[in-house]
Amino acid sequence: MIKNFVLDTNVLIHDIDCIHNFADNKVTVPIAVIEELDKLKRSPDERGRNARMIAHKIDELRVNGKLNEGVPLKEGGVFKVEIDPSGEKMSYKSKNFSPDTRILHTAIALQEKGENIVFITKDINLRIRAEAVGLTVQNYEKEKVDVETLYSGYRTIKVKKEVIDKFFKDKKIKADKLGKFSPNEFVILKDDQNDSHSALLKYEQKSDSFVSLSHQKTVPWGIKPLNKEQRFALELLLSEEIKLVTLVGVAGSGKTLLSIACGLQKTIDEQSYRRLLICRPIIPMGKDLGFLPGTKEEKLQEWMGAINDNLDFLFERNNPSGVKKSSQYLFDTGKIEIEALTYLRGRTLPQQYIIIDDAQNLTPLEMKTIVSRAGKDTKVILTGDPYQIDNPYLDIASNGLTYVVERFKGQELFGNVTFVKSERSELAALAAALL
Repeated sequence: MIKNFVLDTNVLIHDIDCIHNFADNKVTVPIAVIEELDKLKRSPDERGRNARMIAHKIDELRVNGKLNEGVPLKEGGVFKVEIDPSGEKMSYKSKNFSPDTRILHTAIALQEKGENIVFITKDINLRIRAEAVGLTVQNYEKEKVDVETLYSGYRTIKVKKEVIDKFFKDKKIKADKLGKFSPNEFVILKDDQNDSHSALLKYEQKSDSFVSLSHQKTVPWGIKPLNKEQRFALELLLSEEIKLVTLVGVAGSGKTLLSIACGLQKTIDEQSYRRLLICRPIIPMGKDLGFLPGTKEEKLQEWMGAINDNLDFLFERNNPSGVKKSSQYLFDTGKIEIEALTYLRGRTLPQQYIIIDDAQNLTPLEMKTIVSRAGKDTKVILTGDPYQIDNPYLDIASNGLTYVVERFKGQELFGNVTFVKSERSELAALAAALL
């Protein structure tokens, strides 16, 4: 029996191509969803842009027929905009019901007419309401990632003592006898009789071998790695051959500090890149403070506190007496730029070291938009903790950060490290583990 997938507004906003992802079934959008898109289209953020784009896509379907009667989709299904299938229970113009209630009513009325309804929404509470009234309910899962099996970027392998000794002697060891590995994957070789006898290696795809870490003695802006994950991260962050790096892990594990330190090293000291560009999504934690006065730069100061804290820490370590003067000079000359992600659209960014902090708050579509801004010789770093998401329509399995890790696994220009230990303080480590 053909299914009729009734879509909530947040599904369309999350993925503007979602109406084409239900094979040869029927896809229904209630009129209340169209009205919500009309309100959202005025928003200057990514939601507003997506609302405008999906409206254009639906409008383009009108050449294939009337939307209220159903128009064919290229996948073989049918798309329809539904006003009120009951014709009497609730007028679509009624102001006495919330949009969510009207969307639910449409799905219920279609089910009562005998259609095989599946209600799709990313709103948890609306899923609960829908199931309570007898609807079959699903989250939109096309871009969901199995976090339990997410690529960590490294693994531990037990071997004989002689294997480790041979590696230390030759600085290289063939990987074919140890298994299959992804490009730039790290391995911790451990003596099967003595855990303290170990070696850190990096997989080199072109030679199908493990090689020594190239940057073991590098201390970017005075920052020394405190654990193996930080050592692996430095290797990825300082390599010019690796164009995309994801650092995933708990708060306080050093992801942002390491990224900025390596960015300063490659941009200021080595001059391998023209500019260090640091961005964060503008999403509040908890209740939003509302409008902020001042210029764009003054507004960004409120949102970029975590970035500024790390920059101040690094400059104070390297130039205690002139921290303000030296850091301001780099900003004035454009060597360092802090920007909101909203303003990256349409830009081409060549030869830049780009850090996207808190990337777990971005959708897969937003992530595609941002990473595709990278120009020639640009390196992009994505950092974030998928367990600390402030975007109400994302979760640990559907955010843009974990999506990128899953999609780019196996690419030669990509590397990932998953952090499991907080190094900020003993209290921070306990909070990450217990709260």
